Amino acid sequence: MVTKILIVDDSTTDLLIIQNMLSDYDVKIARNGNQALAILDEDPSIHLVILDLNMPFMDGFEVLEHFKKDEKYNHIRVIILTNLDEIENEIKGLELGAVDYIRKPVNLRALKVRIEIHKKLLELQHDIEDANYVLDKRIEKATRELVVARDVTIHALVGLIEARNLEAYNHIMRTKQMMACLCHHLSKKKKYHDVLTDDYITELVRTSPLHDIGKVAIPDHILLKPGKLDKDEFELMKKHVEFGVAALKKELSFDVEVPSFIKTALEIVGFHHEKWDGSGYPNGFKGELIPLPGRLMTIIDVFDALINERVYKKAYSIEDSINIIKEGIGSHFDPEIAEAFLEVIDEVTQINKQYTQT
Repeated sequence: MVTKILIVDDSTTDLLIIQNMLSDYDVKIARNGNQALAILDEDPSIHLVILDLNMPFMDGFEVLEHFKKDEKYNHIRVIILTNLDEIENEIKGLELGAVDYIRKPVNLRALKVRIEIHKKLLELQHDIEDANYVLDKRIEKATRELVVARDVTIHALVGLIEARNLEAYNHIMRTKQMMACLCHHLSKKKKYHDVLTDDYITELVRTSPLHDIGKVAIPDHILLKPGKLDKDEFELMKKHVEFGVAALKKELSFDVEVPSFIKTALEIVGFHHEKWDGSGYPNGFKGELIPLPGRLMTIIDVFDALINERVYKKAYSIEDSINIIKEGIGSHFDPEIAEAFLEVIDEVTQINKQYTQT
């Protein structure tokens, strides 16, 4: 790496002395701050500036302030030149971003040693930036591969559900879009603004289709029964939550950190039948002990079941479905989430129309 140096000083004598001493480097000179900025704008590859503080037109402090305001000069290291009695100026210069100082009359040997030190620091910084670039690319590649692996896994699992019947596909698509709608609306509220980030919402939307993955283990004569389930059948149907959790955990290793999308999926699958008042299943969790993904999925899943026909029931009207949601606020549903859901009910019903069999 060739170190380019700009010397900025209004003293012709000092300029010539320093320039001769640094004959091994690629050196440019300027006699004031304005000239220095013009040279730096023309040649952004200059990384080291030796800057006198006392100059006409634009002094060294003004140059440092200019550097501080414009990030295009962030790569430049500045050594300031001061007089013996200018301790306050040295401190001010360092506060404005200079990395070192040399006092006049210039001790040429000391200046050369300090330049060598800063040259090595620049080379080290350059090596670190190169290494970080390579590392960033590797991380980017690994992240892309993880995203692909996640989506392939989710699509494969969802495919198992869809294979059972077409309506499962419609239900999955509706609830997925409803999840996106509700999350984006909630994220505008103060309580959830820092929780429901764009990345987290993406994860919730992409994993929400897995909420009923455990139903692949439920026999068809129960899953597709055209009527009300008896007590034993209903108890087996409730087991789909545990089956789903077990399916997601099956391939996890105890010595490897659980991927975040699996954690989110587990919180959706394992808690979307819990109720705010603790009367749900399988654990009877209450209030905010129920993870957020489960509380979100609960109201979406229930509303979708209400306004759509099932093998065991006719569809409720939108008005009746909304009234049932309202009646469940504080008992079945998280009150804040339910209120937010009702605020976007028009968008939700439009989503329902888009993915409903006719």
